[in-house]
Amino acid sequence: MDTPHTPSHEFSAPWGRQLTLLTGLCGLILFGISGTMLAQAPESPPLLYQVGIWLCPVIFLLGALFAVRGYRLEGDSLVVLRPGWSTRLSLQGIKSAAFQPEATKGSIRIFGNGGLFGFIGLFRNQTLGRYRAFATDFSRTVVLQLPAQTIVVTPDDPARFVAQVNATFDLAGSAPTARP
Repeated sequence: MDTPHTPSHEFSAPWGRQLTLLTGLCGLILFGISGTMLAQAPESPPLLYQVGIWLCPVIFLLGALFAVRGYRLEGDSLVVLRPGWSTRLSLQGIKSAAFQPEATKGSIRIFGNGGLFGFIGLFRNQTLGRYRAFATDFSRTVVLQLPAQTIVVTPDDPARFVAQVNATFDLAGSAPTARP
């Protein structure tokens, strides 16, 4: 619960077309595999076969559990909102916050989820180097530069998010909007 001394500002994480298509396609494939295996199952399937039937829906549900629902700026932290839980990231020492819609272009995934309910994990590209993403719509990319890491988020209102980070951490030099 917020107190008057620790205001919080919440932002949703809307899905972009790419995430919607990837999640739908993954769901179709995963449940299609399970359905096909179930329909073709022998009368008393061996344990490994039963695991195969249930593995795909479990993967889908785990992906849903780690989805990004939104973000909250709370004191000196960024809270990534998940279904039923959250991830808290310290923003102490933040150097800059900028709305950069093209920043993730050409990225490769090092570890994490590349499109089932989000783009979440460690990624790398020429522009940002190694970064941690909690993204749902790459047209809303906000890059947070910290001393030891770079974080990418995709709030519903990137300019307002950047302005709030700039105001909270007194980052007068950060760009609140995308560069032309």
